[in-house]
Amino acid sequence: MTFAVVGTPGDRRPVLFARACRSAGLPAPRLVPWTDVLSGAPLAFEEGDLVRIDSPGEDPAADALLRGPGEPARVGGGARWHRTFSAALRRLASSAAASGARILGDVEEIGVMFDKRRAHARLLSAGVPVPAALPGVDGYAALRSRMDEAGERRVFVKPAHGSSASGVVALQTAPGRVRAVTSALLAGDRLFNSLRVRSYETEEEVAALIDLLAPDGLHVERWLPKATLGGRVFDLRVVVVRGEPTHAVVRTSLSPMTNLHLGGARGDLGAVRSALGEDGWRRALDVCARAAACFPSSPMVGVDLLVGHGLKRFSVCEVNAFGDLLPGLTGLPGSSAEGLDTYAAQVKAAMPEIAAACTT
Repeated sequence: MTFAVVGTPGDRRPVLFARACRSAGLPAPRLVPWTDVLSGAPLAFEEGDLVRIDSPGEDPAADALLRGPGEPARVGGGARWHRTFSAALRRLASSAAASGARILGDVEEIGVMFDKRRAHARLLSAGVPVPAALPGVDGYAALRSRMDEAGERRVFVKPAHGSSASGVVALQTAPGRVRAVTSALLAGDRLFNSLRVRSYETEEEVAALIDLLAPDGLHVERWLPKATLGGRVFDLRVVVVRGEPTHAVVRTSLSPMTNLHLGGARGDLGAVRSALGEDGWRRALDVCARAAACFPSSPMVGVDLLVGHGLKRFSVCEVNAFGDLLPGLTGLPGSSAEGLDTYAAQVKAAMPEIAAACTT
């Protein structure tokens, strides 16, 4: 028995997972490139394989197959990306089953996690705290109308199938004023990803920004005020492995976006735990476990947890199918992953299935 990993050659994710396998005394996984899956090439699964589906990463060739040809740094194409990705997931499931291999996880759940509207609805129906959503937004005019109806002056506008904060807009309005904070660079009638967070403060620019994002579908949420740590807002990325919160990182920022690649920085987890108190910390992890439980067949879920101003309320703003790329982060003290990185923790959690596969 061995792992087969669907990923991108040279990407950090399969490299780190392979290292975790070798450290556990297992053979190095066989890599099945995403480009093979997306292009219709034969897939190299074998009977007894445990198939791990990982992110396509930032491979330009995979991106072109998912979104169509174009500049990889462009914002947009999310609806096509999701359709193509979902079809590829179904192909993976069918091919694995025909080969006698077994996928770790559930392709339908992965697809839901990459649809912010469906994921939000699933969490909400399960009683998991989430920011209130404003439905039916198909452009800037509808957005302002829905905001007025709901009495909202601050919202997050997110592409329905986006990731890594691509195209996310933190929008604030007041009589006669508007301000949109985003990493998207508006260049004429096109948008591009940027590593610099910027602001747009004219109605014309903000309307153009939202209207360019709208064709791929939008998910709009109430902007909840975040707690601060050392003068910086923060949230938490919590990795849940087999239902157990095993890893947590504090993401801090001076802007509304806390993503580490957009200028965010890792914060002091000990300071956050101390500020929350043991009861607050327990409640925070419980919310993350409840969010992950909405995807019961997924062996790992990355949960982005908002800690409200005042440190009393928690809300889940994202669930991530591939939210485990946290190099150098070891497991929470007292957890089953103590001393292990996110990949080693997942290999450890899969050992009973590996043992079972080896005895059949």
